Amino acid sequence: MNLTLAGIAIGAFLAFMAFSFGFWGFLIAAIFMGAGALVGRAASGKMQWRSVLDAITGRRSSS
Repeated sequence: MNLTLAGIAIGAFLAFMAFSFGFWGFLIAAIFMGAGALVGRAASGKMQWRSVLDAITGRRSSS
């Protein structure tokens, strides 16, 4: 699956949630999708939680 098709699928899912459950359904779905993306990147080894925490607290830049 290429990134364009993945983007279309994500957009369609968020549109479905917005139409079915209103703004709060859309917002909750978007939050859970973001959390799932973070967990997936951490599980694949492409992200380190310590580096993210340091960037959030201002100890280190994210670049």
